[in-house]
Amino acid sequence: MNFLNRLAADVHLMLRRPARMQYAALCYRIRKKTGALEILLITSRDTGRWVIPKGWPMQGKRAHEVAEREAYEEAGVKGKAQRAAIGAYVYQKRMNHGLKISCKVQVHALEFDDFCKNFPEKGTRRLEWVDYKEAASRVAEPSLKSLILAFGERMAAPTSLPKSANG
Repeated sequence: MNFLNRLAADVHLMLRRPARMQYAALCYRIRKKTGALEILLITSRDTGRWVIPKGWPMQGKRAHEVAEREAYEEAGVKGKAQRAAIGAYVYQKRMNHGLKISCKVQVHALEFDDFCKNFPEKGTRRLEWVDYKEAASRVAEPSLKSLILAFGERMAAPTSLPKSANG
């Protein structure tokens, strides 16, 4: 009977609990020689899917600071994340006991500055810098695909220059 009570409680939580919040870093860099935008993807530790660094809220840290911390812990990336989110996506996170919960991930663009040789999750993930279109094709979540494509297109768009005073 205990198993049935646990199952009922899990189903109840699954149906009633709103999406949990996470914060992510969309790490990017501009290649010096080509000017091409590249996005950093990492593999998840459990399934090996291509993802971006993300994690749970941390007490005393703002969302963009959590994104910076996750980029460091999961990929060894140092950089500054923008305070304003560039968007969000939702995915189903599989918890240790098998239950899936809905997570909303607020994404902050983080411009790559440097790599750290040693970082907490070194050796547990693969890391790859890829073109933004390739990054979008590798991630599984449709709304993350869209977010990466929109970011890449914004970054590739020519900036509008002020008109000359002479006409």
